[in-house]
Order: sequence, then structure tokens, then C-alpha cells
Amino acid sequence: MTPEAFDAIDVIRAKRDGGAVPEPALRWMVDAYTRGYVSDAQMAAFAMAIYQRGMERSEIQVLTDAMIASGERMSFADLGKRTVDKHSTGGVGDKITLPLAPLVAVFGVAVPQLSGRGLGHTGGTLDKLESIPGWRADLSNDEMFAQMQGDVGAVICAAGTGLAPADKKLYALRDVTGTVEAIPLIASSIMSKKIAEGTDALVLDVKFGNGAFMQDIDRARELARTMVALGTDSGVATTALLTDMNTPLGLAIGNANEVRESVEVLAGGGPADVRALTVALAREMLSLAGQPDADVEAALDDGRALDRWNAMIRAQEGDPAAALPAPNETHDVVAERDGVITRMDALPFGVSAWRLGAGRARAQDPVIHAAGIDLVVKPGDRVTAGQTLFTLSADDESRFGRALEALDGAYEIGDTAPVVGPIVRERITA
Repeated sequence: MTPEAFDAIDVIRAKRDGGAVPEPALRWMVDAYTRGYVSDAQMAAFAMAIYQRGMERSEIQVLTDAMIASGERMSFADLGKRTVDKHSTGGVGDKITLPLAPLVAVFGVAVPQLSGRGLGHTGGTLDKLESIPGWRADLSNDEMFAQMQGDVGAVICAAGTGLAPADKKLYALRDVTGTVEAIPLIASSIMSKKIAEGTDALVLDVKFGNGAFMQDIDRARELARTMVALGTDSGVATTALLTDMNTPLGLAIGNANEVRESVEVLAGGGPADVRALTVALAREMLSLAGQPDADVEAALDDGRALDRWNAMIRAQEGDPAAALPAPNETHDVVAERDGVITRMDALPFGVSAWRLGAGRARAQDPVIHAAGIDLVVKPGDRVTAGQTLFTLSADDESRFGRALEALDGAYEIGDTAPVVGPIVRERITA
């Protein structure tokens, strides 16, 4: 039996004491953990040391590369098109991937959108799309390649288990050891999968605010800069937008209702904030793909984006014309006084939708596709006493109690309209 090249305790101590872990030792640590030689307890200690001490840029690059090397690496070199992807750090009502992928594909750019399912208050893209009767998330690499190479040009599907398996193992450990928030671990987790995916370019939607993973804009900026550097250093053209997630995005929070709202955007309508962010991200993606002057708004307004959506859904065996799931029970929340909506905090609305059944507490839990919240108003809107502010939907009225508890103090009616800033706050480049 060949002896191991390093000792996990030495690697843990090096980081615990504030030093940089040498590249060979860091690569070994990731590989040994993936193989099962390094225990969960040892990797948990190492993750906590990273959380407390941080990592140098060179260390994060090595960590990311080691996680990529733990699995397969896809390539779209033979596709005959530029490929560009988008990743969002997640938020409440964030359905942007749905209208964005077909919109960008209109311009002859391939969009390989490998997505996941939701856990907690942030919804999963695949959960939303699985509201559509017949739609299939699990595609082989050959099916994915064919869909992007052909007339559809875009695919939203589940990521294969072969991409960065070290990250999958480490992510589950971080979730139960209080180390989720460590920027080096977040950045290497996201970017190892995106780089292994093999896309030419990547746009990151890094959210900040009370409904985001990073509530503080400075921390969000640090995360964005770290990920842009990782992508750039790995040969992937990468930029990031810092976007506001203090208020739910759009009017729909859930699964089926977010699909419905996405289709409205693809048809040239929809809420102004969803359209604005979709357009901003599409422009960024197309600029990286060599089309900085593409008229993305025209593609929304003239039906081309909707046609591409219908083709994408049909290609994955879904029926874009089928009725979406409808809730068994609804409950309206009304204004108690005249005034103007001054605040709607994203996080409580996300938690409320989760309690209604739109999300899951454990990976194996099902979601209720018809459950969620439909907003009627947003901050800045004037309301009158008795007017409906939002509607809760569920399969069972017994869910309404805890969902309403989550919303206690989550919104406010005042006398003076708030200042509503732009949804995109900053652009981060290499």
C-alpha cells in the first residue's frame, strides 16, 4: 500500500495558524477527502479553519482546480457556437434563468444552463420547470449537446453527478458545520462546477440584501470579485452583476406561478424588475459572446424569445401549452389602512412560500408546484384599506398559519413613498 503524501492534521494546522497551504498539500487534501481517506471530521476542521482564516487568491484557485480535477470536465469545442452560461447566487422570486436562456439563444449563442433544485427559502430552477407537464430535467450529455447544437440552442437541465464530486461532498459537510458563509468555499464551490461544465463565458448574478445569501453588499462584492478572478484565471471570460435582493423579484414566488410570470416576460410583458434584470444579464452574456449590440428587448417584444422557449420546453418533452398546476386553497392578505407600501422584505416572503410547500427542508422532500405567493403590490405602490396586497396558495389550508407567522412585520404601509433604487447596482470585471 502506497503511503499518503501528506497528513491531514498538518494541513489543518497550517490553515488554523493562518498560513497558506502549499499547492501539493491542498490538492492532496481534496483528493484524499474525495477518496474517503480524509474523514468528515478532519475536513470539517479544515473548512472551519478556512472560515476563520480565509485563503489567498492563489489558494482559492488551487482549491477550485482540485475540485474540478475530482471529476469529469465537459467540452463544447465541437459545438460550432460560442457558449455562455449564467449563475445566480439565489434569492426570492428569482426565476431569471427561465426567460434568459431562450432569449440569449435567439442570437445563435448556445446556453448550457446546468441547474439545481431548491433547498430552504431559495427556489430551484428545476423545481419551477417541473411544474410543466411532461418536462424532463435529466438529460444525457449527448442529448444536451444535440439540443444546443440544433435550432433550440439552449438547455436547462440537471447537472450530472460527474462534475466536481468533491464539491458535492464538501457542500453537504459545510451545510451542517456552520461554514457555508466562507467566501473561499462558496467561490470554489460555484466556480468548480461552472468551469468543469466547459462554457466559453460566464455571467454571475451575485445578489445582496435580506433575501440573499450575502446580505451585505461589501461581502457580495468580495464574493463577485473572487469568482470573476477564478473564472478569468481558468480561461473562462467572466463578469458579474451585483443585484438587489432586499425585495422579492417580480410578483410571483413559488414554482408554477414563476413559470407563468416568466412566460409573460418572454411575451413582452411581465413585471418591470424581472424584465430589466433579464435584459441586463442577456446583454452581458451576449457581449461576452461577441454580440455587444444585440437588441434583446426587440427579441422579447416580437415573439422570438417566446418561440425559442416553446421549442426548448418541447425538446425536453414538456408541453408549453398545458395548464400549470393550480392550488387547492388560497388566502388573501389585505391592507389595514390607506397609504403606500414602504417595505417588503424578501427573506420572510421566501420563508413563507417555503412553509406553504413551494420549497423543501430536506433534499428528498417533494415540492408543491402550485404553492407560493402572488404579490399584487410592491414598494412604492399606493393602497387603500381592504385592498389585496398578496395571495397565499397551498394544497392544504392548514399551512396558512405558519406561513402568515413568517410574514409578521415583513411589510409596511406608510405615508411617504420609498426611494426604489435600480436592481443592478454594479458590474464587476477582471
